[in-house]
Amino acid sequence: MSSRAERTYFGDWLWTVDRALIAALVALMVAGLVFLMAGGPPVAERLGLSPFHFVNRQVLYLIPALMILVGVSFLSLRMVRRVALWVYATSIALCILALHFGPEIKGAHRWIAIGPLGIQPSEFVKPAFVVLAAWAFSEGARRRDMPGALLAILLLPATVVPLILQPDFGQTMLVAITWGGLFFVAGLHWLWVAGLGGAGLVGVFAAYTLLPHVRERFERFLNKDSGDSFQVATALESFSKGGWFGRGPGEGSIKRILPDAHTDFIFSVTGEEFGVVVCIAVLGIFAFIVLRGLALARRSEECFVRLAVTGLVLMFGLQACINMMVNVHLMPAKGMTLPFVSYGGSSLLSLALGMGFLLALTRRRPRAEMLDRLVPAGRTRP
Repeated sequence: MSSRAERTYFGDWLWTVDRALIAALVALMVAGLVFLMAGGPPVAERLGLSPFHFVNRQVLYLIPALMILVGVSFLSLRMVRRVALWVYATSIALCILALHFGPEIKGAHRWIAIGPLGIQPSEFVKPAFVVLAAWAFSEGARRRDMPGALLAILLLPATVVPLILQPDFGQTMLVAITWGGLFFVAGLHWLWVAGLGGAGLVGVFAAYTLLPHVRERFERFLNKDSGDSFQVATALESFSKGGWFGRGPGEGSIKRILPDAHTDFIFSVTGEEFGVVVCIAVLGIFAFIVLRGLALARRSEECFVRLAVTGLVLMFGLQACINMMVNVHLMPAKGMTLPFVSYGGSSLLSLALGMGFLLALTRRRPRAEMLDRLVPAGRTRP
């Protein structure tokens, strides 16, 4: 145990980090392993793998994910910005390399091989993009000689163009909506917000018109008879079979025919085996993380922290909402994982990075330390 009297590095961290957020994130990770034990074995058997192949690999990914989560949470605000800039530049470069040298999987070039591992660099772009956009907006508000808003505006196309070329419409939409939320929270004029909203609608229409796979997903969502809607229809059936309290662990049958029962549709598997009550509890954990983050952002006196924390929890909550809404047929399929619950190494590591940023930004810091960062260099603080 650590006491307040002990001035150790770990002791300072333990008393300044938000332990409620850590508990909620660990609860999601543990729940993800439990749910993956239900949804993973049938998929592994269909692929000729050992029954717990995906569970074992998820445990192996969780070890570095926890190290990233805790390690990044130790960073100062300045180091958070520097790490985000490095991760962003590296990930964008890897996205561009994936377009030319990455394997084609389901018609998209999203992956790149680094040794024996396959990495989806677009996952790591997201948390770094939020931190950099928040920094640009905050610097523009703090310094009149800094074109922060213009930099934040230029940052959006620099990020989404490589994603569109892959193509990855789901991640593009997630990044654009989060950026729009940051734009609004930064306090810029509502005419800008309305104009950007209109531009977003134009972008969705262009994607519907120009990208066949996007058009097919919209048409299947609006009319299930217009194409193959097997996965969505089967996912909906799993909730009706599970009822309020589920059929019991290992007793589900839908997971045996759902192709993505361990990733995109793990929420449906959870609904059948553990029931709607457990699904609501999982939803409650996601809601707690988002609301807790927003409450901590509201208490901060520094604009950068408020914007960055708001953007990180907004992106986290949106990704969870998109996955769950697809599972209950409230929006077209997007191929997006459920944070910390779905199987996926790149997704898990990038989420750990983003939540590590969140914990670092929301740590309690002495007021004198905050004031020193707000006063321009060369001047003394009163």
